[in-house]
Amino acid sequence: MNNDSRPGGRLDLASRVAHRKGQRHSDQQLTFDGLGPELIDVTFVVVDLETIGAKAGANSITEIGAVKVRGGEVISDFSTLVNPRAVIPPFITALTGISQAMVATAPGIEEALPAFFAFVGSRTDTVLVAHNARFDVGQLRGAAEAIGYPFPKIATADTLALARKAFTKDEVRNYKLSTLAAFIGAETSPTHRALDDARATVDLLHAILARLGGLGVTHLADLATAADPVPAKRRAKAHLADGLPRSPGVYKFIGPGGDVLYVGTSRNVYSRVRSYFTAAEKRKRIAEMVDIAVGVEAIATATVLEANVLEVRLIDELDPPYNRRSKRSQSRPWVMLTEEPHPRLKVARKITLEQAALALGPFGGERAARATIDVLNDATGLRSCTLKIPADGGLLPCHLAELGKCTAPCIAGDHQTEQREQVCEALSGAIQPVTAMALERVDVLAGSGRFEQAAEYRDRIFSLVRGGRSREQLVPVLAARRICAAHRVRGGWEIIVTDYGRLRGSVFAPDSGSPRAAAQALMERIEPLEAPQHATAHAPLDETQLIARWLWQEGTRLIEVDSDTPLAMRPDGATSIILPERDDGPDLG
Repeated sequence: MNNDSRPGGRLDLASRVAHRKGQRHSDQQLTFDGLGPELIDVTFVVVDLETIGAKAGANSITEIGAVKVRGGEVISDFSTLVNPRAVIPPFITALTGISQAMVATAPGIEEALPAFFAFVGSRTDTVLVAHNARFDVGQLRGAAEAIGYPFPKIATADTLALARKAFTKDEVRNYKLSTLAAFIGAETSPTHRALDDARATVDLLHAILARLGGLGVTHLADLATAADPVPAKRRAKAHLADGLPRSPGVYKFIGPGGDVLYVGTSRNVYSRVRSYFTAAEKRKRIAEMVDIAVGVEAIATATVLEANVLEVRLIDELDPPYNRRSKRSQSRPWVMLTEEPHPRLKVARKITLEQAALALGPFGGERAARATIDVLNDATGLRSCTLKIPADGGLLPCHLAELGKCTAPCIAGDHQTEQREQVCEALSGAIQPVTAMALERVDVLAGSGRFEQAAEYRDRIFSLVRGGRSREQLVPVLAARRICAAHRVRGGWEIIVTDYGRLRGSVFAPDSGSPRAAAQALMERIEPLEAPQHATAHAPLDETQLIARWLWQEGTRLIEVDSDTPLAMRPDGATSIILPERDDGPDLG
């Protein structure tokens, strides 16, 4: 090992795309720079191995050579023969010049491997580089596993894959190390000896980085995706992220006519936007949008929740062509009782706050709502016909009465008091009793061999419980005149204020300040909203769901709540219900 600095000149990134980092905003929550360090500050350990051509393990490697560089300067190098304790084939000796006699007194892999990784070091900005890294790193991993050595967590880069991105087939006939080294004029020619080949790979790495710098590959995160099939024109657009906030916020991709193509959100707007140009976008529509875009605008927010809510509002307002989010979330169905002498369950699209106190939902669609009605009717015996029944009855019974599935209030004016009480209990959120009755029916159906019917009924129960859980989370938030809450995040507290399910404001309070004082100041500058006519009049349900999810996450603390509805889960509510597993369908938690 020595400090020979022959291979590689200074890392030339002069031709790279002009680049400015995203801007920090002192009044917003700060985030890590997701792009990592600039490449000129990264430590690269370029490694090459010679082997006997055997499967990766304790008896394959015959030589390890490596060069450590940073900023184009060689820091040190490493070279050692390794005794594979196996026969070296004659053709390997002819190719590399490494003979059995040369490795006879060399250390074994159990000694050489720890020495190599001690040379690599433990810096988090270190990248292990090899030409055809799949082979070299695979050999190192196999050897480590064979001797029980813990392989360190380290980023890797492959100059073979990167060279295919940096140099065209018109320039080089193939991507062998010897061909590429000759093309770039490497100071060291490959000789099939580990240290020489590592030195040649250093020169190749520097030439590649100089080429890719012109395509916006300037940071460690860029390098990780540099070999991805990203069109050069798209990579060159990375400068559109310049100056965007490195904080939570919303970004808008702007089209040639100034129209908004797409709205998104991120904890770190700058890093997220830049990733559209430097990583392979798997979504065809979004890739198309990025190629069309001519600019990106951003709005910094104090908290991540504020960014998420603003995204929902902007999508609802602007209807960008490349966003696929429903604009009609406020019209999702609920299940409630009709207002008549002999009430029945119905699907409602708009409900008041008073009605929400006795309603389940909102549901994802009408099918789930009607499945819930079927379960409630079946479990309680509440009438399900759509007849308008006079208070004292006097009508002819339908087939449901003849089958014993209804007490026939249409005949004698039975007000089904017991059935109504059971349904009202469920609509208030206490669905545990009716769910237990419904699950008993599933057991009966399955026990009699009617498995298909049992599965269908079980799926209806899932809809009921899903609606109950939605109600438990959303109704207390919709009914609250004001909620002020705080959640611990790195470096401080996120503090929010909501009125009737609408986010009114948020602030990030750093550890250096007083969270309670910040919360009080936020509440004082926000005028309360008047009670809405309809439960979702002040905010779309997408927004209220984001708020509810934020409030119910572990570690959130309530500072002030002004509401007649407890902000708590019922012990007999949907959250307490454990449903039988099923192979398909969403996980209900």
